[in-house]
Order: sequence, then C-alpha cells, then structure tokens
Amino acid sequence: MKKHHLILACSLIFLLLFYKEDLGLNFALFGLVLTGFVCYFFQDRFSERAHLILVVTSILSCLAYAWYGDFASFLALALSVLFLQFKTQDVKLKMVQVFPLIFLNGITSLGRILMFKQWLPEKKIHNDFAKKLVAFFVIPTIFVVLFFIVYSFGSNHFSSLFTDYTLDIDIVQLLIISVLGFYISFSFWNYWVPEVCYKKNELLDNDFKNRDEIKNQNTFSFLDLDFERKSGVITLVLLNLMLLVFIVTYNYEQFFEVIEKSQLSAATHERVNSVIFSILMAVGVILFYFKGGFNFDEKAVLLKRLAKIWIFLNGILIVSTIIKNSEYVSFYGLTYKRLGVYAFLILAIIGLVYAFLKIAKQKTNAYLVNQMVWYFYGTILLCSYINWGNLITNYNISVNKGVEKKFLRSLNYNHKEYYEYFKLHPENMLDKDDFKLGYKEPQPDKSFLSQTLYYEFLEDN
Repeated sequence: MKKHHLILACSLIFLLLFYKEDLGLNFALFGLVLTGFVCYFFQDRFSERAHLILVVTSILSCLAYAWYGDFASFLALALSVLFLQFKTQDVKLKMVQVFPLIFLNGITSLGRILMFKQWLPEKKIHNDFAKKLVAFFVIPTIFVVLFFIVYSFGSNHFSSLFTDYTLDIDIVQLLIISVLGFYISFSFWNYWVPEVCYKKNELLDNDFKNRDEIKNQNTFSFLDLDFERKSGVITLVLLNLMLLVFIVTYNYEQFFEVIEKSQLSAATHERVNSVIFSILMAVGVILFYFKGGFNFDEKAVLLKRLAKIWIFLNGILIVSTIIKNSEYVSFYGLTYKRLGVYAFLILAIIGLVYAFLKIAKQKTNAYLVNQMVWYFYGTILLCSYINWGNLITNYNISVNKGVEKKFLRSLNYNHKEYYEYFKLHPENMLDKDDFKLGYKEPQPDKSFLSQTLYYEFLEDN
C-alpha cells in the first residue's frame, strides 16, 4: 500500500471512530490500527529486537488506554506508536530525535499538506481508464438521474422514497473530524525529517570518533589543557567537599533534628526539591568536563577519580532522600507526588550509574541521553499500566494513614476500595449521599466507542 493510500485509509478510519464520539475506546482502536499497519506493511524493516519490543509496548499501551483512558496511558500510547513508526522508518536515527521531530512536524504538516507533488503520485489518465470511467460510471449515472426524474413525476410514493427523510449529519463536526483525522494521518505517515538530522546524527553516537583529535581539544580557547585539567580538579575537589558537608547537615536535619509535625510536610518538600536540583546539576558537571578530551587524557586520572567520588556522594544523597521520603510515607501514607519522588530518585540513580559508565567506558554525552530516553519511556509505560490510585488506597487503608474521604475520592480508579472502606467506617464519611450511587459510575450517555472499560467492568454494590 502506498503512502497516500495509508493516509486516506487512516483518515477514513479516524472519521468512523471519532465522529459524534468522545475520546475513549476509539483512540485505543486507532492506535491498534496504526500499529497493525506498521507491522503488516513494513515488516521487512523489522531488523532489531527493539522493533518487537515496541510492537508489544504499543499493543499494551493501547489496551491500557482502553482500560483507564487517563493522561498517562494516553502519553504511553502516543509515544509507543510514534517510537515504533520512527524506529521502523528511520532505523539509523537516534530515538532522542523523535521529540523535536514531533514538534516540528506538528507545525510543518500544516503547509506540507498543500505540497501535493511531495506525497501524491503523479499519474497520467490512460485511455482504458477513461473508457471505464465513462462506461461504468458516467453513462449509468446519467440514465439513472433522467429516469428518476421521469418516475418521480409519475408517482408521489416513488419520489418520497428518496426525498421524505433528512440525514442526521452534523456537518461542522464531520468536517472538523475529517480535517483532524487527515492531519494526524498525514503527520504520522508522511512526517518530515530535515537533512540536518541525518548530518548531525553522528553527534548522538554513543562512541567517540577521531579520538586523537578529540584528545587534544580544549574547552576554552584561552586555556590550554593543563590549566583546564587543573581547573577541573580544583572544581571537583571543592564540590566534593561542599557536597560532603551538605550530606552531613542534610542527614542531621532529616533524622536527628526534631521538626514539628505540622512543619514536616513543608520541610520535606523543600529538601526534596533541593536534592532534585542538586542531582540535575551534578549530572551537568559530569557532562561538562567529560564531553570530549578528558575522556582520553592519560593525565586526567585524578579528575576521573574525583568525578567518580562526586557520583558516589550524589548517590548517598539520593539514598538519604529515599529513606526520608519513606519516613514521610510512614507518617502520612502514599500520594501520587510521593510516588513521583520515588520515580525521579530511581531515575536519578540510573542516570548516575550511566554517568559512571560513561566515564569508565569513555562514552559520549549522547550515550547518557540515549540510555535515559529509554528509561524515561519505560517509566511512562509503568505509570500507564499500573493502577496507582488503587495501590495508594489499599496501602493507606492497610496502615490507616491518609484515609481522609476527600483525599481518597480524589484518587483515580479506586472506586470499589473507596466505598468498601467507608461502608465499614461510616463515621469518616462527610457526605452520606455518596452511597446512593454506589461505586460503579455508569456512562449512560456514552456509546461503546466513547467508554472507558474500567468503569464497565465495575460490579454493582
């Protein structure tokens, strides 16, 4: 199937799925259609294990969105299908380039749609085609219209068969959905990769090229390598000493200093925020000093050791923060934000590990970025597949922390656990009318394509 055929077919499917529908199962079905088309029409390009992994994650993400229909599953579905298409069509390009290309094509597609020669094939109409058009369509249509007019004058009932009804069509919505579907399909199947992406793609390689040239390159034109190396050593010595002092004071304030319970939340958030910025700047320091020559400089042994110590100390800081966040959870229970802190800190540990490997294996800065893109993607998938609201509810109920009605009601997809708990503890309910509805929230005004399966499979209480 040609590219323009895929665009038109997906546009029609999008119209059929979304016309007079809300966002629901239809988006999951459309994602499965795109995944199926990529697998069927471009299966000859599947040459890496990553292709199979992306096919599986795309299908699972579509199922997750069909079940939950939330933003996390929406993002997972979109990234999975886009990653699969990008990895299939441009195998050599690094995956990190998909993010600027999404933004770029979102804008340029508006103009490229009008460049018909770029995506529509140029075909000449042969005589056989003209004959078929006239014989099979034009002539029969003329005779049908003429005889319809004659028969209509002779029979009112015959005429009413074709005239006494109105089409229930929302022209405005039909037009909007058609345009949107065509725009999405065009951007997906006919996305544009600027030539500069191919030319600069080697800058995103994991390994250095021309090591001898890079080895003798200095960062600042006004400093030679010896001064720059000594500057790096002095900087990292000072940063390590300062970080060591910070770790001591940070842990003393966290675990030994008495803080009023009312101030614990604000103090914990403030310290976690400082750790987040500290980790981001720590990785930035590593990328700054080891972006080129110092990876291969035989005289930079001390600088590398100091950098590894710097990574290790930041790792201690992360572990301390994980312990403190866990203590905070034991006091107040789980929340989305506290789970998010765990997610970030785990990603930070992974980032520090790859920063260490980057120095040890003499890799480029892009090596760290390329690896973290996949871990970030994996985090999005994990967020979309697991019912975190239900997990938080069950945990908080089990430890009897954070079981306030308003908080539990704000969580997603915990309806059964929420109502079962407050049936046993009605004294904690502020609004007794909640029991009138039960924990199943029906969607009577939504058609099948607009529904979320989670609610459809809830049992009535």
